[in-house]
Amino acid sequence: MLWHADPNGAAHLPDTLRTANRDRFLSFIRQRPALMGVLNVTPDSFSDGGQYASPQAALRRAHEMAAQGCAILDIGGESTRPGHLRVDEAEELARVLPVIAHIRQEIALPLSIDTTKPNVARKAAERGVEVINDVWGLQADPEMAHVAAETESAVVVMHNRAHIDAQLDIFADFRRFFDRSLEIAERAGVDRDRILLDPGIGFGKTLEQNLASIWGLERLREYGLPILLGLSRKSFIGKVVGASVDRRLTGTVASNMVGLMRGAAVLRVHDLAEHREALALFNALKATGDD
Repeated sequence: MLWHADPNGAAHLPDTLRTANRDRFLSFIRQRPALMGVLNVTPDSFSDGGQYASPQAALRRAHEMAAQGCAILDIGGESTRPGHLRVDEAEELARVLPVIAHIRQEIALPLSIDTTKPNVARKAAERGVEVINDVWGLQADPEMAHVAAETESAVVVMHNRAHIDAQLDIFADFRRFFDRSLEIAERAGVDRDRILLDPGIGFGKTLEQNLASIWGLERLREYGLPILLGLSRKSFIGKVVGASVDRRLTGTVASNMVGLMRGAAVLRVHDLAEHREALALFNALKATGDD
C-alpha cells in the first residue's frame, strides 16, 4: 500500500519528528514507488498558477492530495516554466512560509521545498520541511549544498541546462552534471543517502532528448540513488499527442508508468487520484514477477 503519514501534525515539527519523517520517506522509496504532490503557490505556474496562491486554498489542496495518496508534498513559490518571471527572496518567502505553517498545523506528511534560493530552503527547513528540491542540482548557488548539509535535509538534485543543444548526448551530459553535483554535495557534507536524482524532463532538452531520458531512465540507476521523475502535464506530452495542458492526463500517466518500469522511485504529479490507481495496478502487476 502507499505510505503517507498520520495527518495530525504540529505547527512546528520537533527535529526528532522531522528526522523521522525524512528517514521514513527515504526508506519507503527505496522499497516501493511513491507519489509527490505538486503544490504551486504561484500566480504563473504553467498548469495550476493562481489556483492555490492563498494559504487557505493551498491547505485545502494539501488535504485533498494527502487523502488521494501522496507520500510527500512539494511546495513551490516561484515558477520554473520556460519564460517564467523571477521573484526576489522576500516575495518567495512571503508565498511559501505561511503555506508551510498552515500545512504543518494540520498535516504531518513530509514536505519538500521547490526552490533555487538557499535562504528560502533554510527558512523552510527551520519550519520542518524535510526535502530541498533544487532544479539546478546544487550548481546555481554554492550555498545551497551547505544549507542542505547544515539542516540535514534530503535533496533532489535535478539535471538542467541553460540552453538546448540538439546535438548533445543527453546521457553523457547527465553523467557530467550529476558527477559535479554529487562532488559539490560531498564537499559540503551532504549525506549521499539523502540524495535523489531527477533527469529534469522539460528543462533544457529537445523533444527527442526528453523522450530518450524517460525511455533510458534505467541508465541513472548506476548511481545507486532513488530517481524522481517530474513530467506531469509537460509540453513534450502536448507535442506528441497534440493536447493542451488540461488534456495531458492520459499522456502523463502513460509516460509515468514507463518511468516506473525504467526505475523511477518517485513520481512528481498534479493528478494524485489517477496516479494512485495507476500505481496500485503497477505494483500488483510487478508483484507477479517478484515471486
